[in-house]
Amino acid sequence: MDSRRAESFSDGVFAVAITILVFNLLPIASDTAGLPHTAELTWRHLGHYWPAYVAYLVSFLTIGIMWLNHHTMLAQVSRVDRPVLVLNLILLMGIVALPFPTALVAAHLAGGPAAYGQAKVAAATYGLVMIVISVSFGCTWLYVAGHSHQLGGSSVIRPRALHTVRFTAGNIGYVAATVIALVSPVTSLVIYALLAVYYLFEHLPPPQPAEHE
Repeated sequence: MDSRRAESFSDGVFAVAITILVFNLLPIASDTAGLPHTAELTWRHLGHYWPAYVAYLVSFLTIGIMWLNHHTMLAQVSRVDRPVLVLNLILLMGIVALPFPTALVAAHLAGGPAAYGQAKVAAATYGLVMIVISVSFGCTWLYVAGHSHQLGGSSVIRPRALHTVRFTAGNIGYVAATVIALVSPVTSLVIYALLAVYYLFEHLPPPQPAEHE
C-alpha cells in the first residue's frame, strides 16, 4: 500500500482526537451558567477549573507533536506493509483514547484533599495511555527503519542507532511519570508536559524524497 494512504487515514484520526479534547471544556460553561443569579462570573470562578485547562493544553500539544513526528516517520518510506498497518492501528488506538484520561484529570485534579486519591488514579491512567502510545510509536519506527529497503525508504534511515535512542527515550519518562502520579498527580502532569516539549524537537532523520510506485 502507498504510504500516503496510511498517512491520510492517520491524519483523520489525529484530527478527530485533537478536536474531541475541546469537549472537556464545554461543561465549564454549563457549570458557570448555574451560578446563582446574584453571583457574577469572575476570573476566580474560571480559575477553579485550572486542571481542565492544563490537561487540555498538555494533551493538545502532545497529539499535535505526535502528528508531526508521525508524518516524519511515514515520510521516510513510500510503501507500507501489513505489519506497519497493524502497528499504526495500535498507535492510533492510543491516540484517539487520549481524550478519556484527559477528561479524568480535568475532573478530579481540582477536587481538593478529599479527591486526591482519585486524582492519582486519573493521572496514572493518563500515563498508562501515554505508555501505550509511546511504545507503539517506538515499535512502528523500529519496524519502518529496519525494513526501509522493502518499504522503499531512503538510505538515510539505515544508520539509525542515535535517532532510535533519542526517539524512544520518552518511554522511560512516561513510565517514571506514571509511577510518580501515584504520589503526586500534579508533578506527573508537569512531566507529561515536559515530554511533549522534548518531542517538539526533531529526533528522527529528516524525510528524504522517495519515489512512489
